[in-house]
Amino acid sequence: MTLHQLTTGSRGRLLAVLAACLFAVLGTAPGALADARPAGAADCVSTPAEYRAAWDAREVRCVAPTLFGTTHTRGDTTLYPSGFWYAWAGSNTNLERYLQLRSRYGDQPPKTGVGVLSFVGYPGLDGWDTPTDLAVYTVPPGVRAQVPAFETWFRLLDEEFGNTGAYPLAAQRDLVLAYSRLRKGEDVVGAFQDVTGCRRAQLLKGAAPSAAIGCNRSFLDALAAAGPSPYDGASSLDCFARFQSRYTGPRDAAALRAALYQCQDAGFLNTGVGLGYNTYANPFVCRPAAAQTVRQRYTGREFILPNASFADLPSHVDIPLDLGTPGRRAFLTRGYC
Repeated sequence: MTLHQLTTGSRGRLLAVLAACLFAVLGTAPGALADARPAGAADCVSTPAEYRAAWDAREVRCVAPTLFGTTHTRGDTTLYPSGFWYAWAGSNTNLERYLQLRSRYGDQPPKTGVGVLSFVGYPGLDGWDTPTDLAVYTVPPGVRAQVPAFETWFRLLDEEFGNTGAYPLAAQRDLVLAYSRLRKGEDVVGAFQDVTGCRRAQLLKGAAPSAAIGCNRSFLDALAAAGPSPYDGASSLDCFARFQSRYTGPRDAAALRAALYQCQDAGFLNTGVGLGYNTYANPFVCRPAAAQTVRQRYTGREFILPNASFADLPSHVDIPLDLGTPGRRAFLTRGYC
């Protein structure tokens, strides 16, 4: 018999029984369920100014999904250096985590500032001394945040340049599979090594890709064909165009990985699935980095957005990050707690 077929009295008794069962399972009265749910969108931080106020007050708040966060060099006028096609952006869940860091370690500012950069996925943080801010912003109407999976990048490249044959499906498949078939204990730095040959130990020590650290010929030749990166004053689109027209080696997974590495800042910590990752200690796991599992070192959700000047954003705030003194960041390896 369905609920629809029950009489009014029987239906009422059945609902009462169901409510009692729900009470027993959840350990709370049915009437209190609304209070037990997370705060609604109306209670969340929804503007950059509100986020800055919560940061300054060391409040832990939920954050609306219309807010994004990007770290950038202090004084920049764009989300990412001006030559980049797309900017990397942290989600509202990342912004919530940053408020938690601020609340927890407000009396130890470097743990907050460096913790944000580690959560984002910066390598080389032991000696990082570039003044860095966190931009919190809304995006113009019609701008779409996208998950930076490898497949997304190749779709965007086809949309921009047409099907040039520069990114063969077989090579795309091999690249995706290299990152999606990690066994227990393996991480994305290992996947990068497997694809490119570049040895993880040297990469984590700050070595640039080269034959000296084992990088294979496809990867190195593709880097050379792509030319300067946007960090060196070039543009992402010119970089991709050079790779497409100048690279004459095999168009394998290593070559495609080099194009993303050089032209769009998809470094060796990039996961290819829209999650952050770092080999440093996760600030929210009270164990040393070496005692944390690979799963625990994945961080928050990341997106890509068309790069834009701050002046073109509907609203934004810049929050200076206190990074403390380089060389005095033992918490990166020993753990934050």
